Amino acid sequence: MSHAKYGSVGWQGACLVGITYVYFLIFAQFAFLTRLANLGVADVHLKTVMAAMAAGGILLSLIVPRLDFWPSPNLRLRAGFFASGVAAFLALLRLNFAAAAAVSFLIGAGLGLLTVTLVTHLRRFAGDRNPLLAVGVGTGTAYLICNLPPFFTAPSEVQALSASVLCLVGIGITFLLPAPPQETQVVSLKPAVSFYRVIAGFTALVWLDSAAFFIIQNTPTLKAGTWQGTLHLWSNGILHFAAALACAWFLRRRGLSPVLIAAFLALGTACLLLLNPERTILASFIYPVGVSLYSVALVAYPSLLAPAASAAERGRMAGWIYAIAGWSGSAMGVGMGQNLGYIPPLFVAAAGVAVLLPQLQTLARRRGRELVLTAFVMIVAFRGGQILSGLQPPSQLTPVERGRQVYISEGCIHCHSQYVRPNSTDVTMWGPVESIQQIRLQSPPLIGNRRQGPDLSNVGARRSVLWLEAHFYNPAEVSGASIMPAYGFLFRDQRGSDLVVYLESLHATDTEQHLNEEKQWQPSADAIAQANAAVGELLYRRNCATCHDADGATRRTWHLSFKHLPANLPNGPYLYLSSTDSQLQRITRLAQIAKFGISGTDMPGHEYLPDEDIASISLWLTQTIAQSNQKQ
Repeated sequence: MSHAKYGSVGWQGACLVGITYVYFLIFAQFAFLTRLANLGVADVHLKTVMAAMAAGGILLSLIVPRLDFWPSPNLRLRAGFFASGVAAFLALLRLNFAAAAAVSFLIGAGLGLLTVTLVTHLRRFAGDRNPLLAVGVGTGTAYLICNLPPFFTAPSEVQALSASVLCLVGIGITFLLPAPPQETQVVSLKPAVSFYRVIAGFTALVWLDSAAFFIIQNTPTLKAGTWQGTLHLWSNGILHFAAALACAWFLRRRGLSPVLIAAFLALGTACLLLLNPERTILASFIYPVGVSLYSVALVAYPSLLAPAASAAERGRMAGWIYAIAGWSGSAMGVGMGQNLGYIPPLFVAAAGVAVLLPQLQTLARRRGRELVLTAFVMIVAFRGGQILSGLQPPSQLTPVERGRQVYISEGCIHCHSQYVRPNSTDVTMWGPVESIQQIRLQSPPLIGNRRQGPDLSNVGARRSVLWLEAHFYNPAEVSGASIMPAYGFLFRDQRGSDLVVYLESLHATDTEQHLNEEKQWQPSADAIAQANAAVGELLYRRNCATCHDADGATRRTWHLSFKHLPANLPNGPYLYLSSTDSQLQRITRLAQIAKFGISGTDMPGHEYLPDEDIASISLWLTQTIAQSNQKQ
């Protein structure tokens, strides 16, 4: 094969890199989790399922370089794509916990086989003209595709099926790959960095990225300011693509260290900005740049830049990098996001030491005085900023007080009252009555001008934080045919969170007694007698399906934020019903839940619905449950 012919296969290497990244990003780390949540896999089981994926990835990453009996890289690639595609297809089935763990392990194993094989032999797939550019184009295109609004917002089933089809495309490409007589040597133009420092640097970057991704994805305020909305997604995709191409150029001209430093500066800055919701917009422009910079380097270093003498040595290096930095670093980052909900600045500093230490040591040897002077100036500037910020008067308002101001300024009093009328149905629907003396203590009193929406006197006891946030973003989606306008724009800064905190503070003094009274409520015999299952189904579709159907709109959007994922009511499981209950007992229990919700969860009540409507919903659900049990 001629030298020119070998150089012509660069596009195939870019495609293989791109397909692998799309599969990992949109399916393994996103759609698969969504799919499990839609299937009702409990949160406690999700950790075990994802641990199975990490175990499969680590195991195969370390084993693949030692598969001497399987020398053909093309066959290994086909096996990796086949296993990954089968796993994506299996995710479309109705999986229980054990099956989900098995599929998760297969995803990790397929990716471990695929990534290590691809990186080990990337020199023969990416050509010799500009292999780093092929890596940059493949990585950047993958991130761009994953951020395309129709693809990013598609149902998890569509994303899983797309991932499976892409694996078939990957298999097809392997049949077009030639087998060159020898692999070309691509050497970094800069001095090699210690392999252990490379692992430490990549681990720190993956850890930061995974923690930030999890926190953004599970914090509606941050998510709204980063990748919710067409404009945000397009800008993210374009930034990813541009940063990936820039990374390929810098790797070729400057080597690995400057790229890792730039990636840390971008990611570290974004993580610090995310601590303040008002700076989310700025973080959304910096975060994609840091992610693409290290993502390109993560592929390019073991395949094209590391001083490895043979493919076997490159494979071992890639296996350790992906096992430690890729899979373990990602798991640690997700764990930090779950347990803390934020990234501590001290950890960002520690990650900076891991990434910057080699470069700082070089500077100290060559330019000691300049380094000391720079450090001194930075310390003085940092301390000066602390002093100046300390001179500014701190805000005297609490979040509740700020939220009350937002409530007034946005005109909530025009449609919502905060006054439960004594000796009326208000007491049953909205909670205990406040005395006139308590109302007069408010400044100003917020009894409301008229009541077009529910009374909010006791809303903190009736609605969860998640429900309030989801309702502000899209009222009609959460509350049936609500005419309330959307207030998602409030979450672009602190106003939305403050408003939610204020509403959560609205509790009457005897709320517990009222909750006990709600538990004793039952629909009247006349309401049950007049219940109509057909009407109940229509009411269910309008008021309940958004959370309780597998493809419900609110369920899809907020599935990772629920305290407990809502039951898939047409199919189960039914946690609050007993198999020994009679039909009347089931109707009564379901009516209590539909009327007043479930305290301590995100399940709201529908207090404003007449008893006959509540009974109709309960009757339809009871019949649906009976049919579901018969099928099982």
